[in-house]
Amino acid sequence: MVVVHLDADRIVRDSCNARETDTAPDDTLIDSVKAVGIQDAISVRPLPGGTYGAFKGWRRAQAQQAANATAAEEQREVLKVPAYVRADLVGRDGWTRLLSLIENDHREGMAERDKVKSVELALVDMSEAEQTRAAKALRVRRGAVKHARRAQKLDDATLRRASAGGMDLEQTAQLAEVADVPGAERRLQSALSRDQETGEGGRGHWDQEMALLQAELADKQARATALAALKKAKIPLLPNRNLAPFGEKDLSRPLSELTTPLGNPLTEANHSGCPDHSARLDAAHQPVWHCADPAAHGHKVRPEARKPKNPLSPEEAARRSNSIASTRAWKAAREPRYAFLTKLCRAKTLPDAARTFALKHFVTRCSDPRDPEILGLILGAKPGDPAPLNVPKARDTALVFAIVAAAFEGDLRPDKAWTSLRPSAAAWLILLETLGRQDNAYALSEVEAQAVAAHRPRTDTAGQAA
Repeated sequence: MVVVHLDADRIVRDSCNARETDTAPDDTLIDSVKAVGIQDAISVRPLPGGTYGAFKGWRRAQAQQAANATAAEEQREVLKVPAYVRADLVGRDGWTRLLSLIENDHREGMAERDKVKSVELALVDMSEAEQTRAAKALRVRRGAVKHARRAQKLDDATLRRASAGGMDLEQTAQLAEVADVPGAERRLQSALSRDQETGEGGRGHWDQEMALLQAELADKQARATALAALKKAKIPLLPNRNLAPFGEKDLSRPLSELTTPLGNPLTEANHSGCPDHSARLDAAHQPVWHCADPAAHGHKVRPEARKPKNPLSPEEAARRSNSIASTRAWKAAREPRYAFLTKLCRAKTLPDAARTFALKHFVTRCSDPRDPEILGLILGAKPGDPAPLNVPKARDTALVFAIVAAAFEGDLRPDKAWTSLRPSAAAWLILLETLGRQDNAYALSEVEAQAVAAHRPRTDTAGQAA
């Protein structure tokens, strides 16, 4: 059967096309046709008036019509539709409908794992120019090969849920990256839903949640590494004092509070041979060396050593746990905030609100000590490289904004900064929230929102709701 190429505007839906619902092409199909045209011929039969009725491939034909409608504006070529012309079906409505039914009834959706694997295999051998064109057709971002490879680490059920929930390939790959964190899929899906509710297509909530999950994953991995090192060295890990069985007294002491019988310091090196040499992990998962029973081995307690701490009450333990989690969340929130600042400073024009804020604070803040590393990161420099200050004249306001941003970010850099923000620092975060809300490019993390809550203007109900 010979394929002929027909003008797209001469093709209409055949009255015997079995598919009567969801017949319009979606944006994905239209973008694909714009990029590479229709690759598989449709099936049509001649109709009166010189038109052709599509009984197979009507959605593809419509996609080509839509692509051609904007071809001149987008400087693309107007393409024809490859088709099998079935003149033998003229007047045979029953057979036409049967063939259309078979086409639609036998088609099954491709498994999500097959999709991501096919993306990887299709792009991996292409040149950079070919990958750019193919990425447009597939509606995926740059780095799709890497994203597809990473996404395949998820099981089939998770891949299906990610696709059904609206995650794109990059987001699915990011889910795979943090899948070991309990609740990661639920939290990312919730963040995606909040982004989708804005209707702006941004990823502000997703980026915040992803940064926090990455921090939690790094914390989990650091603890696992520390535990593995202790296990390899055959050094016991002492239980948390708050989890000791009721009635058991914790006799352990850190070596920093102990000496030898002659008063010399005890260290990891000279205590490692003690039968009760042991360790606890601090908040950063670094070992704090202990002796499980100092008195049994003749160790002396330094006179200045404090009395052993009593186990924390449930309320104190909850406050400490919340403090540790909030500190980790505060540190994690830096990355999406810096990324949003980079986007603002690289834009052709700076939003008026940002310009006004920067000029207002520039005079009072420009004499403060500046952290050049933060300024470099905001201006998009690689870690360790100097800040690129030779910006074009048209972007001098963006440079002023970047300098002000570096000063405020220096205030926010301490890990405990979330506990007591100055009003000007809170105003800075509220400004970023306002700017990010315009296109959903950035949103405050939960710990940031809590930190600025007391500083919000009473009329800022929208910010409180966000």
